[in-house]
Amino acid sequence: MRIDIVTCQPDLLTSPFAHSIVKRAQDKGLVEIHVHELRDFAINKHGQIDDYVFGGGAGMVLRVEPIAACLDGLLAERAYDAVVYLTPDGETLRQPLANRFSLLQNIIMLCGHYKGVDERIRSAYITHEISIGDYVLSGGELGAAVLTDAIVRLLPGVLGNEESALSDSFQDNLLAPPVYTRPAEWRGQSVPDILLSGNTPLVEAWRHEQALQRTRQRRPDLLGE
Repeated sequence: MRIDIVTCQPDLLTSPFAHSIVKRAQDKGLVEIHVHELRDFAINKHGQIDDYVFGGGAGMVLRVEPIAACLDGLLAERAYDAVVYLTPDGETLRQPLANRFSLLQNIIMLCGHYKGVDERIRSAYITHEISIGDYVLSGGELGAAVLTDAIVRLLPGVLGNEESALSDSFQDNLLAPPVYTRPAEWRGQSVPDILLSGNTPLVEAWRHEQALQRTRQRRPDLLGE
């Protein structure tokens, strides 16, 4: 998989991709992540990429020319399965969406900034608009990092145990059940006996019941309740 991220704040993406699972995926050659500095396509020598809002009002808007120049260059090199704009008014990122995106080969992510991007970019290039939650960030960079992590960890060969991703919260529309590790006794609290029994069918039945119970308590909306 290849992911290209277009941003005017590339330094915000340095750390998220230089550690842990996403770094290991890159080291294994399972994903390529390329971050493109939007100011490299500025309209003048001053590095201008934004301008005032037509009609008045506070804030600045990313101009069409720098974004179009960057996207045109990428699209001329290869076919992309998705051109994503990270925006608060997009589709909320949920696990099924991450699952679908993990099956793609080439993805572009465009990070908004200031008041966003000129609407003409959205109508001319964008195939998917995605939000990571009902709140506003300073830009789309953190959203792009979240989306990238959610996708990359699902790629075959990324996790040490691929079944781990299948048991994550939301994969079956349930929250994950409680998990325990050593020691079996700690400050008067014991690991449930069923988990120490070695009886796999009973353990799985217990986990499903716990997942159902936790979902009903914390996220009944996932069950339609």
